[in-house]
Amino acid sequence: VQLQASGGGLVQPGGSLRLSCAASRSGFRINAGGWYRQAPGKQRELVALITSAGSTNYGDSVKGRFTISRDNAKNTVYLEMNSLKPEDTAVYYCNAFIFGFSYWGLGTLVTVSS
Repeated sequence: VQLQASGGGLVQPGGSLRLSCAASRSGFRINAGGWYRQAPGKQRELVALITSAGSTNYGDSVKGRFTISRDNAKNTVYLEMNSLKPEDTAVYYCNAFIFGFSYWGLGTLVTVSS
């Protein structure tokens, strides 16, 4: 099974984007899911997590601006990003636990620039 991430792109400061992360095969239900990001020259950091029950957790730098959600019917995890800042520029990676195994999607680039 693969995770397919999409939704990245170029956006101006203050703008919004929504990232999506879907499992490539039906029947492989995403249990817990999350988003991480890695900016040039920096370590990968947690952005947001969501459990199978819908509980969420956020990195301090995105609290109040980003929202993680899930659609179990579509087996997809979303990251709604608002009030984007230049420092949010990074490659965003989705992660999911499926049947106890951790999977990573290919990154999607988010660039916040005027």
